[in-house]
Amino acid sequence: MPTLEFKGKHHIYAHHLSVPYRQLQQDENRSCNPSGKEDNLIIHGDNLHALKALLPRYANRVKCIYIDPPYNTGNEGWIYNDNVNNPPMQEWFKEHSPVDNEDLEKHDKWLCMMWPRLHLLKELLAENGVIFISIDDNEQHHLRMLMDDIFGKENFIESLIWRSRLGRGATARNTATLHEYIIAYAKDIASVEFREDKRVREMESRERLRQWGQGDRREDRPTMYYPIYSDEFGEIYPIKPDGTDGRWRVAQPTMENLIEKGLVVFEEQPDSRIEAYRIIPAGTETYTAYPSLLDSEIVKTTAHGSIELKNILGPNKFSYPKPSSLVKEIASLCTQKGDIVLDSFAGSGTTAHAVLALNKEDSGNRKFILIECEDYADTITAERVRRVINGVENAKDETLRKGLGGSFAYCTLGEPLEIETMLTGEALPAYPTLAAHLLFAATGTSVGENTLAQKNDDGFFYSDDKNDYYLHYKPDIAFLRSEDAILNKAQAVRIHEAGRKDGKKAIVYAAGNYIGQRELTNLGIVFCQLPYALHER
Repeated sequence: MPTLEFKGKHHIYAHHLSVPYRQLQQDENRSCNPSGKEDNLIIHGDNLHALKALLPRYANRVKCIYIDPPYNTGNEGWIYNDNVNNPPMQEWFKEHSPVDNEDLEKHDKWLCMMWPRLHLLKELLAENGVIFISIDDNEQHHLRMLMDDIFGKENFIESLIWRSRLGRGATARNTATLHEYIIAYAKDIASVEFREDKRVREMESRERLRQWGQGDRREDRPTMYYPIYSDEFGEIYPIKPDGTDGRWRVAQPTMENLIEKGLVVFEEQPDSRIEAYRIIPAGTETYTAYPSLLDSEIVKTTAHGSIELKNILGPNKFSYPKPSSLVKEIASLCTQKGDIVLDSFAGSGTTAHAVLALNKEDSGNRKFILIECEDYADTITAERVRRVINGVENAKDETLRKGLGGSFAYCTLGEPLEIETMLTGEALPAYPTLAAHLLFAATGTSVGENTLAQKNDDGFFYSDDKNDYYLHYKPDIAFLRSEDAILNKAQAVRIHEAGRKDGKKAIVYAAGNYIGQRELTNLGIVFCQLPYALHER
């Protein structure tokens, strides 16, 4: 299969693996009605580092990702600021930054920026999840090839077309570009359940049961060519007007069921053929595949997004925001009431607004995670969400005026979770943070930190089908240098007895132990030492 090559790819290829884990640090003053549980999140910080920080807690859990990255028109002035530890790569980035119209390598830089982020987004996406990416013609063709590389060509769902503008604009070009794209890919397309387009028949109607158009020949679907019986006309086959064999639209058991229910009528045609028709009673719900052309009456335009944001925050706060109706429609295609929606290019906070509106509409409990690197993360992104939650004064919409309800925790990125800083005691992570990191690193399991508190004196924090997990730890350098941090015989015996009831082994993390390997093995314990010098300094 052809692959996309671009300058810097060999340097950036595994960059997402080298990005350090950072702790999310909650800012109570900027949070809104924080619940203390697994809350909605707004994260201020570099989205590459923020995505990595989310992995231990959210890997394989996010049902819907919507991102609106820089379109790379040359007018955004975006800066490539990833810390890629490669001298030639660093020099290359310095030569042309920020990216503008004069940058001849802007496409390469855009691809280098997107590559590691898309890899981390894929890790966060649930097996039945979908990622949607807004884009225009500047990078649409490159993005498709990039997504084929990372997600697999077979997982492409659709290139949805959104009419982003209503007017025709200036006449300097031969055509007026009125649309943008929303590229949709699945993590595993066989697991995706996309919302179908439901319609209710207002009056009784009927549809022909012989297939027409593409694939209407007998040889196209041989099993769909079979006889059916009519009391008036006898044995009937799906014959096309030109006299050749066609095929039915439904399988034989379905056809027999329709006939038994009296929902099939037969009509003789002027050429003596007999056509069969299915009766569709009034009130019947029918389902069709979701159209690739988004309905402008539902999703609205960029102009609507600008008016919407102006009514919430005032004028001139953000250029070309997406309307919440667009993201709401996208999220409704693949999410249920308790799913997680992520936006790592959060901008004005449209995605959070859309998720809260969708929850209000169907009494759902979807969670949103927003990431924004710019300084306006608090004053625009989070402030919009605060107002939407608590109510927008003078809003025309009564629901928005009263407030959509909800909450979020506002977070920033702390120090990297690295052995070097742990050894000095400079950056000791909280217990749940370290537990989540160790569990994800050992098993790839991602769970909410609120479920990983120390549950007994021996440090038990998690259990799966095979193992119990223990972390004997406090974020206190004095404790970690003391005898209390060492796994002793009494603790090991208690851990063994607890696991023996269920036939499980124990994975134990501690600063050290006083027990030989043979005895640990006999007790069914796998010992994993935390950074070795912690208790020695």
